[in-house]
Amino acid sequence: MKLICVTWGVLSGIGKGITGASIGAILKSAGYKVFMQKFDGYLNIDPGTMNPLEHGEVFVTDDGAETDLDIGHYERYIDTSLNSNSSRTTGKIYQEIFERERKGEYLWQTVQVTSHVASVVKEKIKSWFFTAGADISLVEIGGTVGDMESEYLIESMRQLRHELGAGNILFVHLVYLPYLGASDELKTKPAQNSVRDLRARGIEPDILVVRSDKRVDEKLISKLSIMTGIEKRCIIPSETVKSIYQVPVKYYNYGIGEVITEKLELQTTGEISFDLSQRENLIQHIENATEVKKIAMVGKYTALEDAYYSLNEGLKVAGYRNHINVQISFLDAEKLEQGSADEILSHYDGIVIPWGFGNRGIEGMIRAAQYARKNKVPYLGICLGSQIMAIEFARNVLGYPDANSEEFAPEGQHNVIHLMEHQKGIHTKGGTMRLGSYDCKLDPESLIFRLYGKPQIAERHRHRYEFNNEFRKEFEKSWFHISGTSLDGELVEMVELRDHPFMVATQAHPELKSRPLAPHPLFVGLVRAMARI
Repeated sequence: MKLICVTWGVLSGIGKGITGASIGAILKSAGYKVFMQKFDGYLNIDPGTMNPLEHGEVFVTDDGAETDLDIGHYERYIDTSLNSNSSRTTGKIYQEIFERERKGEYLWQTVQVTSHVASVVKEKIKSWFFTAGADISLVEIGGTVGDMESEYLIESMRQLRHELGAGNILFVHLVYLPYLGASDELKTKPAQNSVRDLRARGIEPDILVVRSDKRVDEKLISKLSIMTGIEKRCIIPSETVKSIYQVPVKYYNYGIGEVITEKLELQTTGEISFDLSQRENLIQHIENATEVKKIAMVGKYTALEDAYYSLNEGLKVAGYRNHINVQISFLDAEKLEQGSADEILSHYDGIVIPWGFGNRGIEGMIRAAQYARKNKVPYLGICLGSQIMAIEFARNVLGYPDANSEEFAPEGQHNVIHLMEHQKGIHTKGGTMRLGSYDCKLDPESLIFRLYGKPQIAERHRHRYEFNNEFRKEFEKSWFHISGTSLDGELVEMVELRDHPFMVATQAHPELKSRPLAPHPLFVGLVRAMARI
């Protein structure tokens, strides 16, 4: 068993997920099968009930797990679909501990954190490694070293190092170098203290990744090496770059691949060859993306870009592949209710309405959809954005001014969107939506079929409401085309307008399957429509 543990210190938000994902990408480029996991310290069972304005998007796996957005980083960078085994919270672990205790599995024992809880963490890491059939497993520990809620996770990893032994587990510690403008210098003391804090918990970092907004020169690396005792070649600068997709190549050029293979004793026979040519080609595409196209992202959670992280990246990558620099403006849907939609949206080449919950800003989104339909502006609706497209069409084309969703108007007479049948009677919130990957059959006469290039697809879902089939025939009599359904034909999955260059929507979340090396066909279609390619 070969294991890499990624920890971080100083402060949050410095890119631990990107660091772990980049290491995974480098190792995969050498032919290793990589599995990735993240353990978080919070007590939520999963991130599904957390505020996206505080925690960012909820990333859903094929098997329906609601996970942290870092799982999205992992999937995109190692180009592999992960599963529920890739994400565990303290809440989920404690829930299992309590269930075991009630069943009598700990009979006559005093259940404790450093023994029983740590044992469950180690058990999960080991079993998931073998279940995945991995060569190497990367484990990210959420939170910074010293956070109370993550202490037991650090202790679990300390115990694993003792059990697995040298050559089988490696620790990568990510730190931040703050810049002081007054003295025009990067300060290393917070990084030194973070390494000291990790050592105080019995863990010696093997590799130190140094995040900085300024250049990290040889002098700084030498100083850090002296003060931390970490070899200079094991200190990897992680300077701010124009694109996050440059990070794996930057790390590789600093020699992190060779350090890892040596310390994990992977190089048993022959020479290990890393091939990052596809990553280098992607960087070239990014540099060549000179034509600018602007997208208005009309949503509820626009105050935090991470709330739509996968969608943002999916759109940008689709642009790069077509030599287009996609620039996204995040527009609060409520502001469209107060101002002129025509005036606000006239500056954009395309409109995207993403997912969301609750009725805040809904009327602004409907105005945006109406603007896109009337002015032939390329439009893509994701989940709620698909429902908005149907509501707008029912109001302004079919003649139902009170058309709405059951979510926003429970007693409405013309709710073209209603609660899914299997959702009725469900009152708990966490993990109870329609979650995970579902098959969809496409109409061969549709634009969406041409974009995918195949009659059957599978996309990931996260919703409770669906298109109301009571109005289905009336919609289809007009130019509102239902282009994708569940295999039994009951659930409307994909829709488009026949008389529009690109007005497409899906109940699914295509952003969850878009990859930097393989942009999603719906995003490519939107970008090409904006550029009139």
